[in-house]
Amino acid sequence: MHGDGGVNTMPRASVIGSLALLAFVGACVPLNPPPNPLKTRVHDVIIRGGTVYDGTGEKGRVTDVAIDGDRVTVVGNLADERGREEINARGLAVAPGFINMLSWANESLIEDGRAMSDIMQGVTLEVMGEGESMGPLTDAMRTEAIEQQGDIKYEMPWTTLGEYMDYLVSRGISPNVASFVGATTLRVHEIGYADRPPTPEELAHMQALVRQAMEEGALGVGSALIYAPAFYAKTDELIALAKAASPYGGTYISHMRSEGARLLESIDELIRISKQGGVAGEIYHLKAAGKNNWSKLPAAIAKVDSARAAGMNIRANMYTYTAGATGLDASMPPWVQEGGYKEWAKRLQDPAIRARVANEMRTPTDKWENFFAAVESPEQILLTGFKADSLKKFTGKSLAEVARIRGKSPEETAMDLVVQDGSRVETVYFLMSEDNVRREIAIPWVSFGSDAGAPASEGVFLKSSVHPRTYGNVARLLGHYVRDEKIIPMEEAIRRLTSQPAHNLKLRARGELAGGYFADVVIFDPARINDLATYDNPHQYSTGMVDVFVNGSQVLRDGQHTGAKPGRVVRGPGWKGWKTPRAKQ
Repeated sequence: MHGDGGVNTMPRASVIGSLALLAFVGACVPLNPPPNPLKTRVHDVIIRGGTVYDGTGEKGRVTDVAIDGDRVTVVGNLADERGREEINARGLAVAPGFINMLSWANESLIEDGRAMSDIMQGVTLEVMGEGESMGPLTDAMRTEAIEQQGDIKYEMPWTTLGEYMDYLVSRGISPNVASFVGATTLRVHEIGYADRPPTPEELAHMQALVRQAMEEGALGVGSALIYAPAFYAKTDELIALAKAASPYGGTYISHMRSEGARLLESIDELIRISKQGGVAGEIYHLKAAGKNNWSKLPAAIAKVDSARAAGMNIRANMYTYTAGATGLDASMPPWVQEGGYKEWAKRLQDPAIRARVANEMRTPTDKWENFFAAVESPEQILLTGFKADSLKKFTGKSLAEVARIRGKSPEETAMDLVVQDGSRVETVYFLMSEDNVRREIAIPWVSFGSDAGAPASEGVFLKSSVHPRTYGNVARLLGHYVRDEKIIPMEEAIRRLTSQPAHNLKLRARGELAGGYFADVVIFDPARINDLATYDNPHQYSTGMVDVFVNGSQVLRDGQHTGAKPGRVVRGPGWKGWKTPRAKQ
C-alpha cells in the first residue's frame, strides 16, 4: 500500500537487517560521550576550583570562574568547558578586585604605573580626591604645583580632573582609577589661600566646576577640613558644592573638621551637609584621634547609626593602623598658614610669630586640629618625607630625636624643618587606640582605604619613608584581623573591599564576581596573606597575593608583576559619556 496510509512497505528481511545494524552501532556508542571539541565552549581564562567569594557577603564556595575579554562571563561549574589559559586555584580564595577608598596614588602612578604596593595586595581600583584633586587647575595653580614637587618630577599637561585621569591611562597604569573633585582645589581655583568666604560669583563658579567634574566622571566632592585653606570654608559653602553634585548622583566625602576634640560635632556637620546637599555622606578614615578622645568612638558610631536608621546614606572608611600620616602643617594653627606655603614659611621666620605658634602647638584646643598636642610626646611624631636632600638624613627619625640632635625644642625644630625643606614635611603621628581599630573593623558600614600612594620598593620611592599602610592596609585586614583575630569573617571583609564601596559610589558592573561584570579578579592564599611593612622598614611588599586581573588582563602572575597596564578611568554616575550608547568605561 502506498500513499498516506503510513504502512511500512519495506521487506521484512530488510527491517530485521536494519535493526541489527542499529543495535551494533548503538553498542559502540558510550552512554556518556565526551564533549565534542568542536562544540565545547572555549573561554579566554578559566580559574578552576578556588573558593569563590563573589563580593556580596555570601560564604565562599568551591567553583570556577570564566573570563572573556574584559568581563567575567560565568561563575559556576565549568568541567565541560575549557580555557585558552587555565589557573588551578584549589586551596586559594578568588574574589573581586579590591577597592582602595582613599588613595594618594596621584603622583606615584605618574612615576610608576605598576602600582606595585597595591597590586601586591589585590587593589584594582584607586579612588583619589581627599580634599585636593589633580584638577581643575589655573595656570598659577599648575606653576605652584610644579614648584612644590618633591622627589617625583613630572609635567602637567592637563587642566581639568577628567584630563588628568585620561592622561594617567594614556601613560599606562595597572589599576583602574577614579576620583572625587577636591573642595580645597575648587577653593584655591577661585579664592586662593585667603581666609574669607567666596563671593556669590566665586561660589557660583565653584559649583560650575563641580558640575563639569561630575560630567567628566568625578564621584562627588571630597574635602579635608583640618588643613588650610580648606579649614576656612564654612558649612554653607560645602553644602553649596554638595548641591551641585547632587543631580549627578555624587557623594560628599570628608576628612572632617575634627577627629579629636570636636569629633562628634564634626559628624553632625557632615550629616548636615549630606542632608541639605542632597547627597550621600562618607567619613574619611574614621577614628578618634588623641588618647583623651578615644572614649568618644561609641558615640560617634551611634551618630552614624542613628542617621542611617533615619534613612540617610552615611558611611565611613578606615585604615587598619593606630598611626595617621600627614604633615607638620597638622601641628600648627591654620592662621599661620594663610596665603599658602610661601606666606607660612615667611611668618615662621618672625620671632614673635614663632613664639606664638610654639605656645599654640603646646596647648590643647578645640579651635583647630592640633596633632602636636594630641600625641603623648614628640617621640610619637615620625618624620617620613623631606623634599630637600640636605634633610633626608632625618628620614625615619622622631621629631624629638631631631630636636635633640639640633639642640632646640620640638616646636622650634618643627618650624625650622618646614622653612628649610620648602614643604610641610611628611609626618606620621601615633594617635589611635588598637581597641578602637578593632571596633571600627567590625562596623558593617565601614570600607577601607590606605590613605597612601602606590609606590614600588625601588628607585625614587626609596628616597623617602612612608607609613606601612602604603604596603599593608588590605593585607593586614585579611591576615591579621580576619584570619588571626577573627574580628569579621572573610566573606564580610571581601564584601567591604568590593561590592560595598562599588555600590556606594554607584559604579557600573564592578565590585562583584558575576556574569557581565568587569573582570577585576584576585586570587590569594588566605593562609599566607600578611603585611610585612613596619614603621622602621615600610618599603616591604605584602605576601600571599598570587594572581590579579584588571579588566581581564593579568597584572600579577604567581606573585610577580607581569608589566601589564590595562587600567582604565572608572567614572561616576554623572559622566556625560553614559548617554553615548557606545561609550566604554
